[in-house]
Amino acid sequence: MSSNRLLLKYAVKYRFLIVLTVILGFSGALFNGVGTALIVPVLLGFLGKEFNLEGGPPLLRNFLSIFDRFEGEARLPIMLGAILLTIILKNLASYASGLSSGYLSRSLVNGMRLQGLRMLLDVDLDFYSKHKIGDIMSRINHEIGRTAGAIKIGVKMFTQAATILVFVAILLQISWQLTLITTLLLLMAALGNQYFVKRAKVFGKILTEKSRAFSNGLIEILTGIRLIKTVGEEEKTYQKMQQIIREREKSDFQAQANFAAIGPINEISGILAVLAIIIAGRYVFNDADQLESFAELLVVYLVVLFRLLPFVSQLNGSRSQFANASASVEVVHDFLQREKQPIMANGSITYQRLEQGIRFEGVNFSYPGSDRLALNEVNLWLPKGKTLALVGSSGAGKSTLADLIPRFYDVTGGRILLDDKDLREYDIKSVRRAMGVVSQDTFLFNNSVFYNLAYGWKNATEQEVITAAKRANAYEFIMQLANGFDTQIGDRGVMLSGGQRQRLAIARALLRNPDLLILDEATSALDTVSERLVQQAIDELCRDRTTVVIAHRLSTVQNADQIAVMEKGRVVEVGTHEELLAKKGSYTRLYEMQFSKKTNDVTQTAVNKALMESSYEIRTRLNPMIGFLQLVVDDLVDSEDERQELTEEAYQSAIRLLKTLEFFEESSR
Repeated sequence: MSSNRLLLKYAVKYRFLIVLTVILGFSGALFNGVGTALIVPVLLGFLGKEFNLEGGPPLLRNFLSIFDRFEGEARLPIMLGAILLTIILKNLASYASGLSSGYLSRSLVNGMRLQGLRMLLDVDLDFYSKHKIGDIMSRINHEIGRTAGAIKIGVKMFTQAATILVFVAILLQISWQLTLITTLLLLMAALGNQYFVKRAKVFGKILTEKSRAFSNGLIEILTGIRLIKTVGEEEKTYQKMQQIIREREKSDFQAQANFAAIGPINEISGILAVLAIIIAGRYVFNDADQLESFAELLVVYLVVLFRLLPFVSQLNGSRSQFANASASVEVVHDFLQREKQPIMANGSITYQRLEQGIRFEGVNFSYPGSDRLALNEVNLWLPKGKTLALVGSSGAGKSTLADLIPRFYDVTGGRILLDDKDLREYDIKSVRRAMGVVSQDTFLFNNSVFYNLAYGWKNATEQEVITAAKRANAYEFIMQLANGFDTQIGDRGVMLSGGQRQRLAIARALLRNPDLLILDEATSALDTVSERLVQQAIDELCRDRTTVVIAHRLSTVQNADQIAVMEKGRVVEVGTHEELLAKKGSYTRLYEMQFSKKTNDVTQTAVNKALMESSYEIRTRLNPMIGFLQLVVDDLVDSEDERQELTEEAYQSAIRLLKTLEFFEESSR
């Protein structure tokens, strides 16, 4: 039933194309039938034998009487010309029908894919936690294509049915008795084909499952290739995918073999039907005079019948193809139903700027499909321009609470207020555009550095991008890349280090100049030197902004305006670093776990490694400065303005280098 609703929906949407295709197909069938009816009289005429119309069907007599006005030798050439004209018109109609059918198919595929893409952009993040990327890709690419094919096959079946009706009407005019016998025989053949139709539906479901498994497996290989190579599982992975491919190929072959069997069986059934009709005709027209008067019409009947049988075979084949694709129709129907997908309601208030602060009032939250509360009665107040740090063990609910601010999820109890207005009353996009999110897992597009920095800020100028890169401590390493800001950084920024990717993410946030800022473990996966550089950039980013920071390393949040300690979804302590240490509670335990055992565990090897990293970073900052000064010393500048610009760049590089050295000195005390 669900598949029927989908087919009906798109049949209504593209009704003009469907009706046009059916009309053109019917016109082709009509011209085909007319041309076939004229073949025998013309053939007999060229053989010198008059076609006997006496006792024939009125419709056929009236049709052929059109040519009675042409006498003598002109009659046969005119009838032959009429046959050629019907053949030309039939092929023109078929050609136009093919173009219309192709355009319909492309429109269906594009329409469903665009609808699917719109839905994927609108659904909540919960949708992606429940669906594998391979399943989504399979539905967008493979299943939608098969569904469009099913609708196209359905239109083709209408055309084939119309063609069969035209020929059946002609056969009825010739002999209703023989047509009744023919219909019974063809219905018996159609019932026999029903076995193959059922098998086609089963093979279609299997093929859908195997295609989905292949897509999932391929995406897992592409995204996890580093792990596969690390643990040496290439051969095992290959064997697994080989098995999936073989099973998919087997299902495809079974479906193909099932479809290929329909044609020969229908041909044999058709020949048996013709033989049965000839025998039946001998008994229906058993009188000698009657048989002689109907002999020529019987020849016409058999010619028309022979032209009809291929269309019957095509219709049975189309039924099998339609059944094979029906599994995809059901999958796509469920996929495209927006009312079944998690899409949160949007508010009507356009967010401008935060004036007072963010308040969490009795916030409860549980993930969809789970009864366990991930957040339980959270009450917090974050004034404008202040920093709130969320600390606690893994699974305490820190990231979950942060995800509620940009409405990646909605609270299940309580509310979040921005300036005393419920977050759900605001337009989602306006709130998110005012936010900057920097997380541990930085996503970068397989594009240029400039594209990644300016993403989401279409009006960004080159100078604004450069300024943001400098403020994020990213400019120096960008200029060391092969093509600077135009360097292609690979899939997910694979050509960059973790610290470089983080600094690009911070530069991107700086460019947006966000009103609200969320930092989720932004430095947890970095080495010591990279962490310090990224922390410098974060300090620049957080200046005068309302900020929520999530961190495991308490050293990074000690200067926060307030720190909230979370345990099992609850806020158990709130205060400044000093206030929380004085309470000697949960925060003190976390602090002691991280700092009390730091004695002399730092070995000389670690010190040397830190020195090497520091040396590399200093050289990275010195190189562009020396390059700028070298151009000035060698007088390789074109104008005084360029000389001034290079001198300014060298000066700024020297200032950043000095700050880096001062930072290292302070950190080593």
